[in-house]
This record gives sequence, structure tokens and C-alpha cells, in this order.
Amino acid sequence: MSAIRSSDTKPELLVRKLAHRCGYRFRLHRKDLPGKPDLVFPSRKAVILVHGCFWHMHGCPSVRAPKSNADYWRPKLERNQRRDAENISALQSQGWKVLTIWECETSDLPAIERTIRDFLSPSKS
Repeated sequence: MSAIRSSDTKPELLVRKLAHRCGYRFRLHRKDLPGKPDLVFPSRKAVILVHGCFWHMHGCPSVRAPKSNADYWRPKLERNQRRDAENISALQSQGWKVLTIWECETSDLPAIERTIRDFLSPSKS
């Protein structure tokens, strides 16, 4: 467990490099925001969360619930999900736009690039 990192994970680094290559500048893990979002775009009032499918219980086919020590893992992973929902709600109530990118989505970089561009482009309303 001590080898599990909360920042600078491979999926997060991929998303950071992609956002930077697209010309977007951001801050990392701002401690003054709920949940310390992975990428913060202050000028756009937007954040991107990069979630690992296992730790945040995405439900994609590549993730299976642990069979051993389930009494430990199930509540832990459910707490992670509840905390994520609370953090997203708190960010939105403070006026932040929130985008979640899942680990399994990082295999399709062109799709992530389109998603980031759509998310960060000024709204036409």
C-alpha cells in the first residue's frame, strides 16, 4: 500500500502532458480546493480529476472487486466513491466546472484531447 501514489500517476501524467501540449496552462493539486483536484485551470474556473478505475470504482470491465479481504476493501472503496461525490458537489457549488477522466480512457489519447478541448473551450451561450 505504501507504493500507491496519490499524485503523479501514469494516467495523470498522460493527461497533464496532453493538456500542456494543447496549450492549456494549469496548477496541480491545489490544497485550497475540495479533494485537491489533479489539474486546476484557474482562469477558466475548471478542474480535471484523473481517477484510477480500481480506487474510485469505475465499474469498467478491466476492474474486479477484490475477492480476498472483501470486508476491508468494500467499505474502503465505497468511502472513496462517497468522498469523490462530495468533493465534486463542493467544487460545483463553488462555481467550478468539473471533468473526470478515468484511467481506462487514457488509452484513447485523441478522444481525451477532444474531451479536454470541448471542456475548456469558452461556452457559446
